[in-house]
Amino acid sequence: MSSAREMGLCGCHTCGLLVRYRYHAVCPRCGNTLQVRTPHSLAWSWGLLTLATFMLLPANLLPITHFYNKGLLQSDTIFSGIMMLYRSKMGGIATIVLTASILVPVGKILGLGWICWQLQRAKPVRRKRQLVMYRVIDFIGRWSMLDLFVISLMVALVDRGVLLSVSAGPGATAFAGVVVLTMMSARMLDTRLLWDKAAR
Repeated sequence: MSSAREMGLCGCHTCGLLVRYRYHAVCPRCGNTLQVRTPHSLAWSWGLLTLATFMLLPANLLPITHFYNKGLLQSDTIFSGIMMLYRSKMGGIATIVLTASILVPVGKILGLGWICWQLQRAKPVRRKRQLVMYRVIDFIGRWSMLDLFVISLMVALVDRGVLLSVSAGPGATAFAGVVVLTMMSARMLDTRLLWDKAAR
């Protein structure tokens, strides 16, 4: 089966229009410069993924929230917050937070790392399996901000000034960095490289 690239066709990265490729040509629909493949896609994806991996450490070790109650400060990391929810008999919410805050980011990093590693190997790849994995990672990426959404709700609803207040800790910033970097890494990866590799 011939690919679009072999037939001299190129899909626009912006609007998806399939047009005949010429060097320095622009898309007739949106005016974007046409590129057969995203330049340095794999290198960018690896770099962003590496940064996200390093950001996991402060995201999980630093406090994600600061809770002030009558002058007393209580700081919670992601893990201590999950354990507090389990001890408070809120197992359902704790499981959701555990999934969204720890399992999903780690799973995204491992999944994207696996796809990038497969693209660098000399052996052919199972492109359909890799594409399904990529689509799952891309889909769940939009739910990765659930933790930060919960924190923002807590700050808005609980904050009462001097006696009772909630604020986001440095762990929340690091966690947001992990989420954004993994989303950028997924977006930078040109999945058409899987088809190129399978065609070799």
